Amino acid sequence: MSDHYQSFANSALGQILVKNLGLPAPLVLDRFDASKPLINGAVLFGAAPGSTLSGAISDTLASIHADTYAGNNAELQQAAAKSGLNVRAFNSGDKEARFKAFVFDASGIKSSDELIELFNFFSPIARQLLPSGRVVVVGRTPSDTATTKEATAQRALEGFVKSVGKEFKKGVAAQLVYVGKGAEANLESTLRFFLSAKSAYVSGQVARVTKGKVIQVNWAKPLTGKTALVTGASRGIGEAIARTLARDGAHVICLDVPQQEADLQRVAGEIGGSVLTEDITAPDAGEKIAAFAQNRGGLDVLVHNAGVTRDKMLANMKDSQWNLVLNINLSSEERINDYLLENKAFNDNARIICVSSISGIAGNLGQTNYGASKAGVIGLVQSVAPTLKGGITINAVAPGFIETAMTAAIPLQIREAGRRMNSMAQGGQPVDVAEAIAWFANPASGGLNGNVVRVCGQSLLGA
Repeated sequence: MSDHYQSFANSALGQILVKNLGLPAPLVLDRFDASKPLINGAVLFGAAPGSTLSGAISDTLASIHADTYAGNNAELQQAAAKSGLNVRAFNSGDKEARFKAFVFDASGIKSSDELIELFNFFSPIARQLLPSGRVVVVGRTPSDTATTKEATAQRALEGFVKSVGKEFKKGVAAQLVYVGKGAEANLESTLRFFLSAKSAYVSGQVARVTKGKVIQVNWAKPLTGKTALVTGASRGIGEAIARTLARDGAHVICLDVPQQEADLQRVAGEIGGSVLTEDITAPDAGEKIAAFAQNRGGLDVLVHNAGVTRDKMLANMKDSQWNLVLNINLSSEERINDYLLENKAFNDNARIICVSSISGIAGNLGQTNYGASKAGVIGLVQSVAPTLKGGITINAVAPGFIETAMTAAIPLQIREAGRRMNSMAQGGQPVDVAEAIAWFANPASGGLNGNVVRVCGQSLLGA
């Protein structure tokens, strides 16, 4: 669906009017292009004194051959040298330099007084970040810290990062990564995602990395040899997910209801996948999924994408509308997961990814059924995560306003509000949701379990 205002705002005349009238300026966001470097520009790397994650960050920057600069920080320079990262000198007085990403190791901040290190690093260079730039702050999980003062200071990072995401504009995305005890080796997949154009519509988010199995992957095709199943794969977000997982090397089983078989065949045919027509609310859906996946050696990735809306004010809602939404969006996922886990249909280190919604976080007018179902999905992820074994993980994405056939049917005024009420001043694309799911699906993402990440351009709605 075309965003005509965005097209106008980026025209020569539109840019003048937008600037003079103070209107939203929805920049055309950079999105992933395999022919370009993962970070298409220079990286400025900083660290607070006594930080302990600079080595793990340097490992990733070296792995992606990032053009990296840093100021006069001996600890950081030593960590970089140990990782084989060539760091060029940066003079903070150089106001002409431009960067595609700022990365800051804040793990050394152990008290509120030391939060001044954020100001000292970011304030002088805040205007030197290129459009569609990236800000990534890396800290320690507050609950893993040694003192209450350190936990307090590390928790403060969230407010800083979320504010930066709203301040920097120009399509800039800002993220915070908390790294738990012993999880340094699990940081790379998350740092790669947040620094790349794959995270174009993800901003103001917090990812929590815990210790997990470290799996080496071919970063160009991390899902080679893996079998993934995507529900609701015939169109929209589901189709984008199927295409993205196939791009990453997976054989994708495309599942949808029998009425969507023609579209399902089209998608599966174009990506070399398989077709499974099935009603996920059927009592034997889990059994059929397990049997179908077994023909390909078991299931490595399951994406619960299928969902419906039946919007009505609660006073006007019928119980059939309530039951349909809760059954498809939540209860079916519980039943399928239970069957697949109990019957060992997942391979070791499998990935379960659920699609929630910002409606499940912030609520929405006329969506008590939908909001309850999507909040329930978050509850499912957070309650199941600690019970999983064999390296299996479960995470969720929570999309905001995404340009699909469903949002195209929304009345114009509401649609425009949905597009503009976020830090990017625009709606996201189905591929934005798909890229976040591919990040969670990556075998190298074993340190991500129980996370809920919004794909909403840092929507003003909700937390």
